[in-house]
Amino acid sequence: MNTSNKALLTTSLLPLATIKPNLLIAHKKAHQAILIALMCFISMISMSWETAHAGATTPPVTTPVKWHPGHYYSLMDHGKDASWYLSMVYKELKATPALRGIHIRYSWAELETSEGVYNFSSIAKRLTELSAIGKRLIIMLDMRTFDPLEELVPDYVKTAKYEEGVFTYDSVNQEGQQGSNIKLWNPLVRDRLTALIRALGNRFNSNAYFEGIGLTETAMGQAVIPLTSAQINDYYANMLNLQQQMRNYFPNTVTFQFTNYPRPILESFIGSLNTMGTGLGGPDVFLEEPGLQYPGTPKGVYNYYPELSGVVPLTPSVMSGNYKNTRTDGTGYQPTISELLTFARDTLKANYIFWTRNPDYYSKVLETLNMKAQKITPSGGLDATCPSTYSSCVN
Repeated sequence: MNTSNKALLTTSLLPLATIKPNLLIAHKKAHQAILIALMCFISMISMSWETAHAGATTPPVTTPVKWHPGHYYSLMDHGKDASWYLSMVYKELKATPALRGIHIRYSWAELETSEGVYNFSSIAKRLTELSAIGKRLIIMLDMRTFDPLEELVPDYVKTAKYEEGVFTYDSVNQEGQQGSNIKLWNPLVRDRLTALIRALGNRFNSNAYFEGIGLTETAMGQAVIPLTSAQINDYYANMLNLQQQMRNYFPNTVTFQFTNYPRPILESFIGSLNTMGTGLGGPDVFLEEPGLQYPGTPKGVYNYYPELSGVVPLTPSVMSGNYKNTRTDGTGYQPTISELLTFARDTLKANYIFWTRNPDYYSKVLETLNMKAQKITPSGGLDATCPSTYSSCVN
């Protein structure tokens, strides 16, 4: 990185702006009648969203963005602050040129210990360790958990002012499984998350080894207490608002949104992401998942990846379940690592792939990433073209 680019990374910040989009609803239902009614409801909400925001504009990405596409290790949560675990990870990173860094999830509760009091020590430590070996860090802020006992929001948010902060949902794909999701429709919750993003951006945007930041998946599960149309509408509007704040406070950093369901909102939702220069990612690489690949109307999210290739960053993630089967319901087959790589690289046109370091599969991932085809370019064979949404990229 030359001196002028370093100066730009240190000093550039876009003016604060806001965006007001809309929409949503859950994605799978047991009975056709319920599904038809649901689709009609979503159609009405969609028209409301598009009408309300047809004239919205956002500033282009006019500052250089750090750009180091390639393969990243996605760490298991228990190991992100464990020295014994990290020592193994760093050894593997150094031995695998195609691995450009690590991807770590953080909950809001971990990063804000009390109102306005932030603890970014874990992120800072990982950056120090990674920069010493020439590797980079990408983080994600968790919007939901798959365990209702897991702490998702700070204690001060678990009050009436913030509607107790979270709601419980039933998993659509796994019967009997529940989790928690942030009540993002509440404007006070949104504003506190905006404050967190601002604090993170002020601290890490100018760090050359802080590569990216994103939000977890759009699918919210089936709320145990049914949500109103206004809550659903505002949930997705505020998610887009947070993404705009990320672009504002991380003008020199890749930002992205994991997007999967519900299908009826994807065209409008992804269009808004594209307008603000936010990357498209996802929590899964499923080779045969019907809902993700659906070619009809409304089309599945995988259809948007090739359309946005070269336009915005594309950041799919290989999760533990993707190593086991090509479908969520287990009716497919167990794919090879090469098949997962080929699908993410050639079908989804990935710029970044996040490989979950599952203890049952990571040795096979390393074996594949150390093959010649992944060693011939810094990006590990992935598309390294600077997205057209950026004025320039800093390598």
